Amino acid sequence: MLITVDPSQPQPLFEQVASSVRIAILTGRLSRGDRLPTTRDLAESLEVNVNTVLRAYRDLAAEGFVELRRGRGATVTARAEADFAALRAHLAGARAEADRLGLSNATLAALLISKEK
Repeated sequence: MLITVDPSQPQPLFEQVASSVRIAILTGRLSRGDRLPTTRDLAESLEVNVNTVLRAYRDLAAEGFVELRRGRGATVTARAEADFAALRAHLAGARAEADRLGLSNATLAALLISKEK
């Protein structure tokens, strides 16, 4: 599994880690029962603080995507098997409309997370 972070991005590093894992789950690259790298191993490979990875894993656990167990690490839960097809179809439509309007992926992402109407 490829997890990357870019310190130059405005998004906090822990959110970048969590996002990488979410995308891997939602696209099927990770499935139920798969183990994630240990927080220490991932932190070392990304050259970030172990608490950064731990925060990402805790956020994923709060969302139900992973289960954290002391001594066992983080494991992908059954939520990975949920059918996200309808959501993917809506997002594909939004991406197509953004392309038609000439909007960048960053702008589309900002619109998706915006709480303003």
